[in-house]
Amino acid sequence: MWRVPGHLCVRFAGRSKLSGPWSRPAAFMSTLLIHQPQYAWLKELGLREENEGVYNGSWGGRGEVITTYCPANNEPIARVRQASVADYEETVKKAREAWRIWADIPAPKRGEVVRQIGDALREKIQVLGSLVSLEMGKILVEGVGEVQEYVDICDYAVGLSRMIGGPILPSERPGHALIEQWNPVGLVGIITAFNFPVAVYGWNNAIAMICGNVCLWKGAPTTSLISVAVTKIIAKVLEDNKLPGAICSLTCGGADIGTAMAKDERVNLLSFTGSTQVGKQVALMVQERFANVLYGPLHTKQAVNMFLGAVEAAKKEGGTVVYGGKVMDRPGNYVEPTIVTGLAHNASIAHTETFAPILYVFKFKNEDEVFAWNNEVKQGLSSSIFTKDLGRIFRWLGPKGSDCGIVNVNIPTSGAEIGGAFGGEKHTGGGRESGSDAWKQYMRRSTCTINYSKDLPLAQGIKFQ
Repeated sequence: MWRVPGHLCVRFAGRSKLSGPWSRPAAFMSTLLIHQPQYAWLKELGLREENEGVYNGSWGGRGEVITTYCPANNEPIARVRQASVADYEETVKKAREAWRIWADIPAPKRGEVVRQIGDALREKIQVLGSLVSLEMGKILVEGVGEVQEYVDICDYAVGLSRMIGGPILPSERPGHALIEQWNPVGLVGIITAFNFPVAVYGWNNAIAMICGNVCLWKGAPTTSLISVAVTKIIAKVLEDNKLPGAICSLTCGGADIGTAMAKDERVNLLSFTGSTQVGKQVALMVQERFANVLYGPLHTKQAVNMFLGAVEAAKKEGGTVVYGGKVMDRPGNYVEPTIVTGLAHNASIAHTETFAPILYVFKFKNEDEVFAWNNEVKQGLSSSIFTKDLGRIFRWLGPKGSDCGIVNVNIPTSGAEIGGAFGGEKHTGGGRESGSDAWKQYMRRSTCTINYSKDLPLAQGIKFQ
């Protein structure tokens, strides 16, 4: 966690800047998938041809209208009206007003509301997972699995709502009690990337809510329909409980809304997931204020171009493509899984986050050498080793082993259970979300001393005479 005034939790998902979804060819605007019979299930999520992208107790939006596309065929799905800066200002105001109500509700009762959100997500898990697959490009089982992560973290948060708190510490002074008190920070801003359009919000939202915070979400513009659909599910739960909808606000938008959130001193904690380049800018802004398919498409055409660029760069640096390396001849943004050998461990392309299915394979001489190669890159989210050597396992987990936030043994680098804290190190950010003691990041800690005696002793035995 990079602790700065206003608090910031940063995790970087990649380096690429996505082109605006409105830059797609005008020819695609004629027919929307939402009108086609096979996509009628989209209306089960409350989606329409044009959707309002702002929610703060009521739905609206006065910003630009964008169209989102299916990366599997590059066809338009539906449209979303984004937030204007005025919408953002109004939403922040309503969210902070909602906090005054939410913070007064006992934590176990807040947990009950989160439980209902989890149940509501369970009811829509297949259709919402299908939307993740359609708009983001993941295969269906991964789309459903991402919604399941949100469901799981809701269950986790419900139990946590009856356990959060600090210890009573022994005071060195007679007649005194020393208490660690945890209170909500207030308004939590959540900026998520296209690659995990549901789960990352869920990790933040469920834990932040039981801690007594309200949330303001800005998802990726290219997955705006997912943001709208998830918020509609949450809004129904809040409304059924006669609670302000602004407890879980939404402002769909682009860089203008993200910049406003980063600079806004009213946003007490900001969780950002996105590119390293944008993440550095966000950090500076905050500091200034203190379906039977096993392989999905890339998210955008630009990502395909980055894939091709990385393959060519690898060849120029001495690498050999032993498998893949081409764009698939079919509709959508599909590329071949690619394996590259022959590169030096310090080749620049091997140290670059391409956000594409490219595996660089290196030969090493000994354990110390390969551990060092793992740690020499600037990124540090997840790492994994496959071995049956018990000593090597614990050296990999130890102080001279992997310096990543997630260190695995005999399992892949992808995927993580919600019970443990999730986050990276180095340029991948320093924040933690989801399980373990990550809840502490959504609260402020006070060390409280209570004198219930008739005397006034000082700490450290100090006496003024």
